[in-house]
Amino acid sequence: MIIDDQLMFRRRPTAERSLLGQTVLVVEDSRLAGEALRMMCLRGGARIRRADSLRTADRHLQTYRPSVVITDLGLPDGSGLDLIARLAGARPRVSVLVAVSGDPSMRAASMEAGADAFLSKPFGSIAQFQNLILSHLPESERPPTPRLMRDTEVIPDPNALRDDLTHIAGLLGPDSDKSTLTYASDLARGLGRSIHDPDLTNAAELLRESLNDDHEYCGRTAPLAAVVRERIVKGGGAGSSSRVTEPRAGTANAQ
Repeated sequence: MIIDDQLMFRRRPTAERSLLGQTVLVVEDSRLAGEALRMMCLRGGARIRRADSLRTADRHLQTYRPSVVITDLGLPDGSGLDLIARLAGARPRVSVLVAVSGDPSMRAASMEAGADAFLSKPFGSIAQFQNLILSHLPESERPPTPRLMRDTEVIPDPNALRDDLTHIAGLLGPDSDKSTLTYASDLARGLGRSIHDPDLTNAAELLRESLNDDHEYCGRTAPLAAVVRERIVKGGGAGSSSRVTEPRAGTANAQ
């Protein structure tokens, strides 16, 4: 039996908690990105379930029916596009399907697969994120009053960044095959964009390009591996915790 979270936990959204009543399944293999999405969802009052692969997402979906699914496109066991296409054709359909990627050029493919929206890394403010979700929800599930809009951004726990970097370093070993290196480069590119690190992003893109040609790619992991090692040594600010910045607030009508 599939449990409909919206029926079990139905609550009306408010101006301060505009996602109250929604259950969001976040499918994201990056700990840093997953933590950022978790914080933005909880900030809006949504319940959240998390998966780090297509397999784990399927296990959730066999038991629970979320109202919103946010999935990264580059997952360790396949493409998030396949999950989007499957959920877009399911009945009843998930209210909102959001594709996430560190590659902005994937927007068209995401929409063609059936996504309602595309979220490029870095994610931006909580207000932008909530507006994206709310704009695709039925009118009856949006806040009835003007929303309190905060130009806030989440800053995930630096330990999540260190975990991602360590994971990428492990994927860049001498025995890694082409599919593993492709996954590693995509993960590193998304991470680089998320933390505004052009050196990490560029090194990841360089490896990705080398994997796309027909030449021998052995040894071409060195530039990315060097950047990743340097970031790990720096520690990524370990010891801090997730937090939310609060610069200013305003109001906006629900759309």
